Amino acid sequence: MRDQDEVPYIVIERDGGSQVGPFVIGALVGAGLALLFAPKSGTETQEELKEHARRLRVTAEERMRDAQKHLEDRLDVAREGVQDRVESVKSALDAGRQAAAEARDELEKKLETSKAAYRAGIDAARETVDAPEQPTDEGGDEDAEDED
Repeated sequence: MRDQDEVPYIVIERDGGSQVGPFVIGALVGAGLALLFAPKSGTETQEELKEHARRLRVTAEERMRDAQKHLEDRLDVAREGVQDRVESVKSALDAGRQAAAEARDELEKKLETSKAAYRAGIDAARETVDAPEQPTDEGGDEDAEDED
C-alpha cells in the first residue's frame, strides 16, 4: 500500500457546461410523475400534463434557438479567423513573388554585365594576339652595346 501512496496520479476535471439542462429535465419528469400519482381527476391531470408538455416544448425551442445562435456566432468567428489567415498567406505569397522577381531582374543585370565584361576581355585578348609585334628600340641598343 505504501508504494501506491507515492505513485503520482492525474486528476482530470471536466467542465460539462451548465447544469441547468439536466435540472430542468429532472424537474419536469418529477412534476409529471407527481401529476400521475396525485389524487386528481383524469381530466385535470390530462390538462396539467398538456400544459407541462407545452412548457417543455417552449423551453426546448428556446434552448434550440439559443444553441443555434451560439453556433452561428462561433462559425462567424471561425470564418473571420480563416479569412484573416487566407489574406495573410496571400500577402506573404505576393511579397515572395515580388522578391523573387526583383532577385531575378538583379541577377539578369549582373549576368549581362558579366557577359559584357567577358566579351570585352575576349576582344582585348584577340586584339593582342592579332596585333603584329613591333620591335622595340631598347632591345636593339642593348645588342649594340654588347658587341663593342
